[in-house]
Amino acid sequence: MSNTLRMESLPGSLRIYREDQSEPLMVQHAESNKRPHIHPISAPDGKGVLTEDAPSHHPWQHGLYVGLNAVNGIGFWSEGLGGNQDRDGSFHPLPIEHVRTAGNQASWTVQAEWRDPSGSPMLLEEQAWSFIDLGDRYEMDLNWRLSAEIDLTFGQSPYGGLFLRMPYRNEAGGEVYSSEGLRNAEAEGRRARWVAVSMPIEGREGPAGIAIMDHVANPEHPVPWRVDGQLGICPSCCIAGEWKLAQGRSRSFKFRLLVFCGQLEASVIERSWKSFCGR
Repeated sequence: MSNTLRMESLPGSLRIYREDQSEPLMVQHAESNKRPHIHPISAPDGKGVLTEDAPSHHPWQHGLYVGLNAVNGIGFWSEGLGGNQDRDGSFHPLPIEHVRTAGNQASWTVQAEWRDPSGSPMLLEEQAWSFIDLGDRYEMDLNWRLSAEIDLTFGQSPYGGLFLRMPYRNEAGGEVYSSEGLRNAEAEGRRARWVAVSMPIEGREGPAGIAIMDHVANPEHPVPWRVDGQLGICPSCCIAGEWKLAQGRSRSFKFRLLVFCGQLEASVIERSWKSFCGR
């Protein structure tokens, strides 16, 4: 099985494939007037999809995505589906840029303007992604930058930021595990260097999972985490309190995702986190 990558650019999306395969490893979406997101992310061995789009319990969630609450009182989380349409903003992606591939690595950049309910610009978001296919696992690094087009206040919230939705089923179960040794609901609201989710996946015999890592340079590191009842996870400095960004200023955050097959191995995730942070 080759892990040389090829990329296919389509209007509003980007697909990454192994050279010898017809199904994508992952798809980046950036359709007009919609939240940018990544779905599906396939298991590294090709058996099963590890993300879920628009689940019935949270129809505004799309695999791997970014959202925030209470940006100058405006919501950029539930896309008008949470019962507060008059106070929800909108996403306006630009064409995907800086698309590159070389061997087992790929990179691309997505930008989106976030606007208030009247259509006025509030901030410009940039997601600069790099992807490396290591055969039995992937590493996906994100540099997420927010640039203020007006003075902004980001309110305290129990969640907000980079969010992962996997296809959790109550009858099948699953496990969250943090770098601090906390499991499932124990990890809710608690600080950690990384948090991983592993669960049974349709189409494969054993589990697979994804870990998200918080870089040491990020604000509030080690960041507090959201862990919801369906094992959705989100590193969120908004849990720690309100923060501000003046017009013309920007703030950046760095995260790594490790996508793996089989049981969660904390030692493997810890090594990847140390490499990510230069330790």
